[in-house]
Amino acid sequence: MKAESAGGVSPRRRPPSPAMGRARYVVVLSLVVIGMVLLAGRIVTLHVIDRTFLQGQGDARTLRTESLTAHRGMISDRHGEPLAISTPVVTLWANPQEVPEDRIQRLMLAQALNMSLDDLDTRLARFSEREFMYLRRQLTPVAAQRVLDLRMAGVYAQHEYKRYYPAGEVAAQLLGVTNVDDMGQEGIELAYQPYLAGTPGQRRVIKDRRGRLVRDLATLREAQPGGELVLSIDQRLQYMAYRELKAAVAEHEADGGVVVMMDARTGEVLAMANQPSYNPNNRAGLDPRGLRNQAIVDVFEPGSVMKPLAMAAIMESGQFESDVVVDTSPGWMMLDRFTIRDIRNYGRLDLAGILEKSSNIGMSRLVLELEEPLVPELYRRLGFGQSTETGFPGEAVGHMPAPVRWSRSQWAALSYGYGLSVSALQLASAYTTLANDGVRMPPSLLRLPEAPAGTPTVDPEIAHDLLRIMEESVQPGTGGRRAGVPGYRVAGKTGTVRKTSVSGYEQDAYRSLFAGIAPVSDPRIVTIVMIDHPRAGDYFGGAVAAPVFSRVTGSALRLLDVPPDQRVR
Repeated sequence: MKAESAGGVSPRRRPPSPAMGRARYVVVLSLVVIGMVLLAGRIVTLHVIDRTFLQGQGDARTLRTESLTAHRGMISDRHGEPLAISTPVVTLWANPQEVPEDRIQRLMLAQALNMSLDDLDTRLARFSEREFMYLRRQLTPVAAQRVLDLRMAGVYAQHEYKRYYPAGEVAAQLLGVTNVDDMGQEGIELAYQPYLAGTPGQRRVIKDRRGRLVRDLATLREAQPGGELVLSIDQRLQYMAYRELKAAVAEHEADGGVVVMMDARTGEVLAMANQPSYNPNNRAGLDPRGLRNQAIVDVFEPGSVMKPLAMAAIMESGQFESDVVVDTSPGWMMLDRFTIRDIRNYGRLDLAGILEKSSNIGMSRLVLELEEPLVPELYRRLGFGQSTETGFPGEAVGHMPAPVRWSRSQWAALSYGYGLSVSALQLASAYTTLANDGVRMPPSLLRLPEAPAGTPTVDPEIAHDLLRIMEESVQPGTGGRRAGVPGYRVAGKTGTVRKTSVSGYEQDAYRSLFAGIAPVSDPRIVTIVMIDHPRAGDYFGGAVAAPVFSRVTGSALRLLDVPPDQRVR
């Protein structure tokens, strides 16, 4: 035995003892059990203790809260005819990092978007490091679906609304416009933006990692549509007024013009037309001048259309008898180094003659005999130099000179419409005083549930006398004869005023005006017409603005079913 050991033969290993085997088994089993306990503990921790955290992490990757666009409220005319409505549209956007590089796919996408492949590639390259870019804003659902049918990776849709104006350019300046995000930018759309816009809603959805909708979970808050707005405008009268104004501006090669028609009983604005205008549904090549609602935001020296209002103050003073006669010879006068002129020497004129002949000399001599500045005081009571409180953005208040600056020449100038500035809407509101028994009606752009009380401003008898005098001013043979409306008695006053610039009054640049009321027996309508800088020869108010008044007022009276009141002679 020893020899074998010395010869290098290894002795045979002893088998492990039973005790050692059991120990190993216990160790392995213990490790497995410990592992299972740890795993179970982790599972319990994840599902019980850390459940909120893990659920939040999962939701952050899949759960989204999306905004629900609110439907913008409709704007309609006084009879419910739509003037501004919102239509559903689709905006397409893309994640440039997900859009395939494949040229064929990109070409198909570019063609569906109606753009060149080069333009698409350029835009995708510009936003390549971002995850959002617009492809097309406010497409029709049909056009957008053509793109979505491509099932292109990285291209998504967003549902929105777009404003549409059925009347087009006819009422553009009054209504205003919204921007691409459906927010009011001008006019009524801006003035009533919070009311019209409504309140967006919210919904909770599940989306995959590419932003595609997997499931709509719940609506968190319903979108509240905007309120509907009913204007005082009568769309029939608005179309007619705009048509006649546009034709007159073209005929006389004028810079523009305004027509304001007001309900004499309520102060509601029935029509408000402006030239130049624009199409709010297609603003390509838009002329910025067309954006301005000149009837409210622009002011001008009114000229002779103020004479009936000044005459009301003169008659209220009690200093003159109704049959007073004024000598206007020789047709001009010097006052504070200024020369006041009539077109010619009219000689002796009574009150009706002064208005009929539109005598600056007659008005000046009457006003200069007043002991107090009654004319400017009445102008202020009529609302000049103050807001009309319509709420229209950019509304002008006009200008009335401060009392400390009044001189004799300024008193005289105010009586024939110089030295102050007014808007067409202010002028229409003032004329409601003569049409409404001396009560001035504040203008309203919204339909009123009932007529307001108004403000007593002029003695009713004086208002009636002035209507009679103004009616004589539009009879055959007078300067305002072209304002006559067949079948109806009309009262009105012409005006022709020189335009001003930074250097003073311009040569051969005028505004032609006419302010009128009809029918005289029971006044229903007050209409103001202003044509800015007619260049085609005639520029007097009786030749340029009065015919527009005649056509507009005649059509309006017939549309409103006002019975004729003119006696057959």
